[in-house]
Amino acid sequence: MPETPYVAVGPRVAIRHTERTDRAEFTRLARTSAALHHPWLTAPSTDEAFDTFMTKLERDDHEGFLVCLPETGAIAGFININSIVRGAFQGGTIGYGAFAPHAGHGYVSEGLGLVLGHAFGPLALHRIEVNIQPGNEASLALVKRYGFRLEGFSPEYLHINGAWRDHERYAITSDMFEALR
Repeated sequence: MPETPYVAVGPRVAIRHTERTDRAEFTRLARTSAALHHPWLTAPSTDEAFDTFMTKLERDDHEGFLVCLPETGAIAGFININSIVRGAFQGGTIGYGAFAPHAGHGYVSEGLGLVLGHAFGPLALHRIEVNIQPGNEASLALVKRYGFRLEGFSPEYLHINGAWRDHERYAITSDMFEALR
């Protein structure tokens, strides 16, 4: 496990920034989890794809987090805040995924709460959006647990696994998140 301090710690998981030194473990987990992710997302599963992923995460308008089990440092999933816009908007869009060995235990769900706390706290964002394919029941249930509101439908919104996929748009603001606490 890299010597990276956790950004936030919850009852069962902690989040830390994704680092280039995570490449071997991340890509191994992405390959192991390909069936779990299909057709919803494609996580970087090669060294080249991970390096491209990290180049994006190292920009000022992105934040990448790993959801970890603090007692072992094992990576249970990832959550990214993408396309952060400052100024009058103060928002970003999240993407996430669990890794197969730890999927179904609520670790990414708990990690999402930590990431939202960080987004609305230290990052001083006002709004977080997420775009989900209508058939992705697990992802829809996750954002509904946190009170994200449905804001619209985007046909052919993202190109995933070789096809343009429809998505439903959900969002939460800092005020909505604070009301849940």
